[in-house]
Amino acid sequence: MVYVFLANGFEEIEALATVDVLRRAEIDVTTVAVGSKVISGAHDIKVVPDILDTEFVFQDDTEMIVLPGGMPGTLELEKSITVNFAIDEAEKRGLYIAAICAAPSILGHKGLLRGKKACCFPGFEDQLIQAVVSQDRVVIDGNIITSRGAGTVYEFAHKLVECLKNKETADAVLNNMLCKR
Repeated sequence: MVYVFLANGFEEIEALATVDVLRRAEIDVTTVAVGSKVISGAHDIKVVPDILDTEFVFQDDTEMIVLPGGMPGTLELEKSITVNFAIDEAEKRGLYIAAICAAPSILGHKGLLRGKKACCFPGFEDQLIQAVVSQDRVVIDGNIITSRGAGTVYEFAHKLVECLKNKETADAVLNNMLCKR
């Protein structure tokens, strides 16, 4: 199971394209609304997530949590007790934690990037506290996966599928979508 957390002001492409690719790869995904039943993206696209944050329970079959960027969505995710619990629990269990755009800053503030290679949206590098900041489009270091932004979402989603399944499945999904890599 993969949980994708959505808060008002999330970057729609980063969240929805990631969910779409994961589901095409037949990976169970649950979207989690932080703060309200209907979540408005950074570009005022409204989404009704699968569950509310008050309904979230960390399941034994959880494999990954995903934090899309966008503003003020990233700030809202970081303030959420539920999101912080999910991050802490995933870290404790050694599960994948994936963040894109501004969202890697949340991991930086929590001290999870110390000594790890990571990337983010330009201008947020100083928030990746004690990380080895990379300009790569997608970075995997241990259980942490980071990416730079909306333009890197298919590479990001590819890596998530590759981590959860395998490269062949990830390649097949993106090839069927006519995504150039």
